[in-house]
Amino acid sequence: MDFDIEQFILDFKNNCTRTYEKNFSKGEVITSYIQKRHQFCILLDGSADLVRYDRNGNRIIIEHFSKNDIFGEVFYSVITNNELFVESKQQSTVLFYSYDNIHSKCKTTCKFHSQLVEHFNELVINKIIDLNIRIELLSKRSIREKLLTYFNFLATKKFNNSFTIPFTLTDLADYLSVDRSAMMREMKLLKEEEIIIKTGNRITLLQH
Repeated sequence: MDFDIEQFILDFKNNCTRTYEKNFSKGEVITSYIQKRHQFCILLDGSADLVRYDRNGNRIIIEHFSKNDIFGEVFYSVITNNELFVESKQQSTVLFYSYDNIHSKCKTTCKFHSQLVEHFNELVINKIIDLNIRIELLSKRSIREKLLTYFNFLATKKFNNSFTIPFTLTDLADYLSVDRSAMMREMKLLKEEEIIIKTGNRITLLQH
């Protein structure tokens, strides 16, 4: 039976007593990963980024989260002293779940927790897929390769050659770990070579 994330979240909100909901404004830190908070989060509305800042203050976007995405340190083993932050990109609502042992049922044996234990491995696999995509992007040597790999990923995900980039251009450069000015020059070349059409944050792949 396929995992229904919408139903999962509904059961989560309505049946588990160890959850709470909180709203965040644009730019607010939702959570951080270096401290073991024994929690994971579901983005009910809005968008957020998992970011890291290096010693020089440069920002690197590790992951982007949108509605119904699940995140938290339980999915990400931190092996660095650099703290990871989840930052709200717009007005967002997040559901938090606190646990002692992610695989243990709570005392009330709620329906949600039974589903969580049953589908936890699937959730972890989905996070691994997301991180593998990120690794593939960073493995590309040129800015053009990174852009086209990311555009192809979005087209495949949306089942459409036209899609909207879920980042500002500054954030996209941070996500791809490239210089923004150099990225903009490459995107201009891709347009001139009729490989893409770009209208604001809307991209259409003409060749892929």
